[in-house]
Amino acid sequence: MIRLKTIAIAALIQVAATLPSLAGENLTAIQQAGVFKIGTEGTYAPFTFHDQSGKLVGFDVEIGEAVAEKLGVKAEFIEGKWDGLIAGIDSKRYDAVINQVGITEARKQKYDFSDPYIASKAVLIVRANDEEIKSFEDLKGKKAAQSLTSNYGKLAEQSGAELVATDGFDQSIQLVLTRRADATINDSLSFYDFKKQKPDAPVKIAAEQADAEHSGIIVRKGDPELVEAINKALAEIRADGTYDKISQKYFGQDVSK
Repeated sequence: MIRLKTIAIAALIQVAATLPSLAGENLTAIQQAGVFKIGTEGTYAPFTFHDQSGKLVGFDVEIGEAVAEKLGVKAEFIEGKWDGLIAGIDSKRYDAVINQVGITEARKQKYDFSDPYIASKAVLIVRANDEEIKSFEDLKGKKAAQSLTSNYGKLAEQSGAELVATDGFDQSIQLVLTRRADATINDSLSFYDFKKQKPDAPVKIAAEQADAEHSGIIVRKGDPELVEAINKALAEIRADGTYDKISQKYFGQDVSK
């Protein structure tokens, strides 16, 4: 009889170990520890990177710090490569990932997201004095500087552009500026960051896609209390001007919309 009870208890423990965390468990643990552990790349400017002194800085870093403060705890950042960054949530290496993680249906199947805190759009970038290219359709027969494997490159190709291969945003902009390409389709946030750093650069946005892509703070599935607390913190930093201050610092405008 005792042996059967032991087996039954062991079975219950094994089943319990496979169940999702109890509601509120993660938030309680964060508050008790006094630390909100955040996974981030640390190599993805202007969102999360190291400045010349080696300090971890960036838009997402400051958002994480502001959210942690509203939760009544301190932010602790744990860096990792993008390929395994989100998986670190599963292993409980950290409580959340703040790294411009796009909110997708596939990710929502396995994880929970906060409300969106940043929005980006595909934008068509041309030289400041270009009055010929005013829409994506105007790319037909033009040269577009693009990373060939990116969604932006596919969009340019679908618009009828001849693609000029590049390694990324910076090289694409340079090809436009030096007239080796007529335009580039890229991320609006990358453009705002570039113009913040180089406001006199003679480039402009000629058109933008109507639909924005949104990013959120991603956490383990099954803890609505933590998600609610994070959402409350995000709402508070918007209301008290903290969000706008951070956004203006890195992009020169509000990037939440």
